[in-house]
Amino acid sequence: MTTLTLDKVHSTLDFQIKHMMVSKAKGEFEDFEVDFNGDLENVESASVKVTIPVTSINTGNEDRDGHLRSGDFFEAEKYPNMVFKSKSIKKISDDEYEVTGDFTIKDVTNEETFTVEYNGTSKSPLDGSTVAGFDVSGKVNREAYGMTYNAAIETGGMLLGKDVKFEGNFEFIVSE
Repeated sequence: MTTLTLDKVHSTLDFQIKHMMVSKAKGEFEDFEVDFNGDLENVESASVKVTIPVTSINTGNEDRDGHLRSGDFFEAEKYPNMVFKSKSIKKISDDEYEVTGDFTIKDVTNEETFTVEYNGTSKSPLDGSTVAGFDVSGKVNREAYGMTYNAAIETGGMLLGKDVKFEGNFEFIVSE
């Protein structure tokens, strides 16, 4: 069994959504936990749980962040966390996996699949510790989680897209 401890200093969790049909609004979650249980030699048998406090959302605009925390979107006071719990991990290639699990936002749970690239391990030249890295990407339909706020725009289409794309880069300290 491998114990992985998330190195938050070297990890990020970003998102983007189509804005006004012509650009992308981007942001990040500044706080998250990733619990990995399993063995790096057999990633397919591992389990993963990701917990994301929605109050940690940061788009670089306080007004927008406040709106995202409101009832129009995350309803952060009532539903403080998004949680993903893996159900299966399928190897796609030497270093790529599909991780399928239950994603819960605002007490709504849907099955989602994310692509994970395992970047291997390395020894830190600073303290000799072993580190492991993973890149994660995928998208979810926000409306499937009750986040249906939108507005029509004058030139046609909607203010916000339905799909939210996620990209995470996670570094862990490895111990046996």
